[in-house]
Amino acid sequence: MQLKSRATAKLSAKAAAILAVGAISLTACGGGGSTPAATSSSGVQLINAGKLTICSDVPYEPFEFQKDGKIVGFDMDIAGELAKDMKAEVNVVDSSFEAIETGTALTGCDVSISSISITDTRKALMDFSDPYLNDDLTLVASEASGITNVDGAKGKKVGVQQATTGAKYAKDKGIDAQQFEDTGLLVQALKAGTIEAALGNQSVLGYAIKDDSKFKRVENYATGEKLGIAVKKGNTAMLDQVNTTLKRLTDDGSLKKFETTWFGEATK
Repeated sequence: MQLKSRATAKLSAKAAAILAVGAISLTACGGGGSTPAATSSSGVQLINAGKLTICSDVPYEPFEFQKDGKIVGFDMDIAGELAKDMKAEVNVVDSSFEAIETGTALTGCDVSISSISITDTRKALMDFSDPYLNDDLTLVASEASGITNVDGAKGKKVGVQQATTGAKYAKDKGIDAQQFEDTGLLVQALKAGTIEAALGNQSVLGYAIKDDSKFKRVENYATGEKLGIAVKKGNTAMLDQVNTTLKRLTDDGSLKKFETTWFGEATK
């Protein structure tokens, strides 16, 4: 998804989250430089002793959001595993995505985990882990539509989010798609039946339909968008530890399990 759409999708949800914090301890993102670094029992330097401090822009479903008094989501499942391997507790710092994507959030956090697409511009500002999710495009459609592939979507009522890779892909494939301002409106139209299919990032659309048998994921399309975990430039020890955990999660099948839980079963 392009940067503009990620920010747009969060504006209204952000205000609601501030009111709903309740018992959840979310730290405001600040300088954080006065707290001396402490070595975790795994040997990695942590900003706060015994805690893996994570900057994340809450909420952004299904990556990070509040539910039943806890911060949950795909990113948070990974964060929990990182903390476990470092023998530390998870400490989530609620940061703006602007601070996260520019790397300034890392002055007060050990890592940033917030559905961050790896780009050359961002790599100049911070170091990234190995990718943990290929956020390719997917075509989702109602079972009643009869759509089985992208060619079958031509002439049908297809929706996309404006100014995204999904909108460009639909145009390139000759699909005259209806454009929506944000993914929330796109999903609403799909479920209301005013459109028969939607084309966009697998993360958001997969989550939107995963428990609804009236819809299916028809096809995936590789766009090269990859998500990574950010660490402060030059923090090799932390980066190595993060990559070690991600490799474990990949090898033992946990990462695929997390994907299925939050995004639903991928199409073949």
